[in-house]
Amino acid sequence: MASSLFTKILLGPRSIHTSSFLTHHSPILSSFITKRLFSVRAVPTSTVYTKSTCWSPCMASSVVSRRATYSTRSAPTNEPVVTVDWLYDNLKEPDIKVVDASWYMPDEQRNPIQEYQVAHIPGALFFDVDGIADRTTNLPHMLPSEEAFAAAVSALGIQNKDDLVVYDGKGLFSAARVWWMFRVFGHDRIWVLDGGLPRWRASGYDVESSASSDAILKASAASEAIEKVYQGQAVGPITFETKFQPQLVWTLEQVTKNIEEQSHQHVDARGKPRFDGIAPEPRKGIRSGHVPGSKCIPFAQMLDGSQSLLPADELKKRFDQEGISLENPVVTSCGTGVTACILALGLHRLGKTDVPVYDGSWTEWGAHPDTPVDTTAAQAQ
Repeated sequence: MASSLFTKILLGPRSIHTSSFLTHHSPILSSFITKRLFSVRAVPTSTVYTKSTCWSPCMASSVVSRRATYSTRSAPTNEPVVTVDWLYDNLKEPDIKVVDASWYMPDEQRNPIQEYQVAHIPGALFFDVDGIADRTTNLPHMLPSEEAFAAAVSALGIQNKDDLVVYDGKGLFSAARVWWMFRVFGHDRIWVLDGGLPRWRASGYDVESSASSDAILKASAASEAIEKVYQGQAVGPITFETKFQPQLVWTLEQVTKNIEEQSHQHVDARGKPRFDGIAPEPRKGIRSGHVPGSKCIPFAQMLDGSQSLLPADELKKRFDQEGISLENPVVTSCGTGVTACILALGLHRLGKTDVPVYDGSWTEWGAHPDTPVDTTAAQAQ
């Protein structure tokens, strides 16, 4: 069965052929070649890109020093993120698996699987955010069933004993969604790589390229496993057992009930113009505005200039400014359930580890004919 994942590789937003995309069609790699920032050395199954003479002396000596004093440290138990230095030190640990969870908004015209092939952290698996999703709804990348998630993750080669570090190509964006997904299904041994692939590269650490690798085959197998589950077909051996945590995910019905009961403070991660109903939604057929009673904290306010999670004191200021009390329950939402997870990540750093995400978010709420919608103009009247 032809996999939809391979269709994405060949027919993505920037359609390319595997044999030629590395040198002709990737703006990322073309930039590297033009600027002569990287040298290439061949390895049996992939290509590893290493920084050459463009390193600053202090960065080069720092990396050499780190490599000379390799040490293994346990992952932090009270933090939702790890640093690139920690990951480098622990990259070869057998129970640590690194996961590339890159995903981009449609208007960005970026193809995550193609970018994964160009450059990823050595040994990283690829998690297809759109592929490992509920196939019974038209809403984008909704949580799959427990059975489907277990089948897909097992196809990736992930087990319950594994410590997972998830990253993305923007710094800190869609990785938070996959962090949340694993936690919903009972796997707490997962961390987001702070600053993601950009910070990994900026720190001088190697990336590898693989036009046809075991990780691509596993990603394809995961997508096919999802399809089989929803078609009622048998799947391969299951190595990952799920333990669904219903308190971490909300439905439209729960959000509706919360408008009256106000049991949770509802925080929306979308930009203020969309929240206020001034800017149109990027998806057709969806009303502008917000859930009555909700407040807006755009997800970018959780991050610094390097797209890394802010320190706890700065995060607390962001919530305090919008009147969000950390003493009371919080639920988060956004456009399609991706950036709401960045708010949940920030709240996790502040000690709130039980924050639910409204999975359908505004794409579901704004398209529903009977849900109430507030706008700034309506509130001003």
